[in-house]
Amino acid sequence: MRRYGSIAFVIALAASCSGAQQVTPQPASATPDVPHESVKVYSPGPAVTAPELLPLSLASLHTGRCNKFDGRATLSLLVDTTGKPRNIMFIKPQGTDLDKYALRIAAADRFKPGTVDGKPVVVAESLDVKIQSCVVESKDSSGAKTYSLQLRSAPVQQLETLPQPPEQAVLAPEDESWDASASSDQHLLHVGGAVTAPMVLNSVEVQFSQEARAKKISGTCMVSLIVDTQGMPQNVQVTKKLGYGLDEEAVAAVNQYRFKPAMQNGGPVPVKLTVEVNFRFD
Repeated sequence: MRRYGSIAFVIALAASCSGAQQVTPQPASATPDVPHESVKVYSPGPAVTAPELLPLSLASLHTGRCNKFDGRATLSLLVDTTGKPRNIMFIKPQGTDLDKYALRIAAADRFKPGTVDGKPVVVAESLDVKIQSCVVESKDSSGAKTYSLQLRSAPVQQLETLPQPPEQAVLAPEDESWDASASSDQHLLHVGGAVTAPMVLNSVEVQFSQEARAKKISGTCMVSLIVDTQGMPQNVQVTKKLGYGLDEEAVAAVNQYRFKPAMQNGGPVPVKLTVEVNFRFD
């Protein structure tokens, strides 16, 4: 008897796990579009000087013994005319918590901006980030164990020319992090019309829990999530429970997905999706 845990995103996406997870677009949002100014985007070349990555200011590095956790991620970004990174997105994610660290590092970077005829312009680049970190154990106020990542050494970063850069783009706000406490569903867009669907860049196979495997439980749970402007899943919540530990497995799998974010008029936007996660025995 074969077990299938399936997560298949079907909004212009192809599933790459042994089963499928189904993402259903919500109805179009009634929230009016907020106008954003589109800017011309350049690529380094004979007439365009490339941005220069400035030294990164780091907090103290971890020097004690720890469980090493290393990896790399490749991102795309636009360096604006003030030398700040904008529209940070994944090209090749790691699929682990290191992706969050890579986004934080890229957001903290500062650049000498690219220029045309001596004037600063918006330039598209790719950024490869190699991270050496530690998993550090600590305790919260209640005494429960918590775990966090800390750098063991300065990240190694390499700027490259971005293949097929956009000619025009809408710059996302400088602070692209998703703040659930300051947001509500009515401010979220939904896929449809001018809002293109997110595209899966990294997927994982959802696993059966031990209890469900022992009892041969099949069924479907529904999960909602927000794909933020950097392509990270946020606020992953079960909206229709299946039980037997399968809901937790569904949430764990969806949290490891990475996306090219939804786009509207050339700029990344957060959208809400509903995911159908199927667990089947054949």
